[in-house]
Amino acid sequence: MRIVIAPDKFAGTLTAVEAAQAIADGWHTVAPDADTRLLPLSDGGPGFVEVLHTALGGTVADLEVTGPLGAPVPARYLIAGTTAYIESAHACGLHLVPAESRDPARTTTRGVGELIAAAVAAGADTVVVGLGGSSTNDGGAGMLAALGASPAGALGSGGGALAALEGPIDLAAARAAVAGVRLVAATDVDNPLLGVNGASAVFGPQKGADPDAVQRLDAALTAFADATDPGGLREAPGAGAAGGLGYGLLLLGGTVESGVARVLEAVGLAADVATADLVITGEGSFDGQSLRGKLPHGVARAAADQGVPCVVTAGVVAVGRKEAAAAGITETYALVESAGSAEAALSRPAEELTRLAAAVARRWGGARPRTPGGHPPHGA
Repeated sequence: MRIVIAPDKFAGTLTAVEAAQAIADGWHTVAPDADTRLLPLSDGGPGFVEVLHTALGGTVADLEVTGPLGAPVPARYLIAGTTAYIESAHACGLHLVPAESRDPARTTTRGVGELIAAAVAAGADTVVVGLGGSSTNDGGAGMLAALGASPAGALGSGGGALAALEGPIDLAAARAAVAGVRLVAATDVDNPLLGVNGASAVFGPQKGADPDAVQRLDAALTAFADATDPGGLREAPGAGAAGGLGYGLLLLGGTVESGVARVLEAVGLAADVATADLVITGEGSFDGQSLRGKLPHGVARAAADQGVPCVVTAGVVAVGRKEAAAAGITETYALVESAGSAEAALSRPAEELTRLAAAVARRWGGARPRTPGGHPPHGA
């Protein structure tokens, strides 16, 4: 039996690489001779660079950039050919801000601009910026400031400072810094910049904004958009991604592309699925958002195109059977249920995911127990 194992990260507990390995380990405890192909994935958020480096090779460059609260943080980007891949969460990720300090009025995307500048200086003619997992709500203003936009101080001081902007905003130097470079915002979020479906209202609460703060942030982004957008970029799908970082990239002439589609193409998922008997995907929380173009949905569609069953393993499953089936998903399995509690699942995620994967292997049949001392082959 050939199984393609293609999960996203389990946010806060396992990287996509760790999740894929845990699933493979569980499967091999039951079916040691199964042919497993591990394809850890990302939709543009945390894990984007690691996943693409595994798939594409290339060179990873390490550097220090300005973090979301202004202090230096380690970051990296991937160069594969003449294309650079940047994970915005390396510079402005929510994981970089302690829970008690989370305030999207203060956090900045300045470090993302520094990563872009470094990639362009290294010779990249295309820069793909994976969006997701951010702590910011500044519309990409900090990124623009790092690339030369002015007034740099006001633009680089967080989303809240945008409400006090006075005078014109000059983007000429920032646009010159990326002249001749193709910029791509890789995201599967289709939110506009402003309003009830915008960056502040939808994602602000996840980053520490209460209802009053959401209103202030949306007003600040409105002021920023009024000063920078004579056209309709603020309404573009994806402009609200990563606290409006998508909007900032659009101001520089960038385009929005599906992060899932780019990653699935890079790892060659379609070719592997074509020869598989089963596909396993997963993420931390499989919910209604998962069916709106997120990674498990993309994997399920690829499996359905080949007539291959696809199952989801997730920390939590909040999607009904009919909804899942309509998306091409054969069965779903929740880690919280198999572990007995959320506490158990969170305290030992790899072990519990391995145990759940073994149960999935037994459910799908054709397996035999691992022989004592045996070492099953692992795909890579």
